[in-house]
Amino acid sequence: MKTLTRSFYRQPTVDVARGLLGQVLAHGETSGRIIEVEAYLGQNDLAAHSARGITPRTQVIFGSPGHAYVYLIYGMYECLNVVAEPDGVPGCVLIRALTPLTGLDRMRERRGTGDLAGGPGKLTQALGITRAQNGADLTRGPLRILDAGPHQGEILVTPRIGISQSRDLPLRFVLKGER
Repeated sequence: MKTLTRSFYRQPTVDVARGLLGQVLAHGETSGRIIEVEAYLGQNDLAAHSARGITPRTQVIFGSPGHAYVYLIYGMYECLNVVAEPDGVPGCVLIRALTPLTGLDRMRERRGTGDLAGGPGKLTQALGITRAQNGADLTRGPLRILDAGPHQGEILVTPRIGISQSRDLPLRFVLKGER
C-alpha cells in the first residue's frame, strides 16, 4: 500500500475524516484499520483545541496538512489527530478506534490483554505513539497512513463523544458493522 499524499490532507476536515475510514494507520511494525474518527473544525468549533487560536500547543494544527497532532488528555492518555485543511487553516481529525492488523504481539506487550485499539488512548498506546510524534509528517517516516482504497460500506454519522462544548455537531464517523 502507498502512503496517503499531502493533497489528501489538504481537503476540508470532514472530507478527510470520512476518507480516513478504512485506511491503515501504521507505526513501526504495528498497524490497524481506521474504523472511527471525529472531525474538529478549527476556530469556529468550541470543542477544537484550535478555537483559541495559535498557541505553542496548537501551532501544528495551523501548519501544513498531513502532520500529526498528538496531545495528552486527562494527564494520562495520548491522542492522535491528523492535521487537515490547507496551510494556515486549522482543522484536524481525531483517530478514535482501529481494527488491529499487524504487530499484535507488540500491541499486547504495550496494552496487555483485552481491547487493543478501541479508543483514542488505547490505540496510541498499542501502536507506541507518544507526544514525541507531535508534528510528525504522516507522508513519510515510521508514523504514516496507508491508502487502502475507498471504503465501500456505510458510514454512520453521530455527534462527537467525550466533549462538553459543540457536542451536538454530527462530526463522529464510524464504519457500520465495526465494534
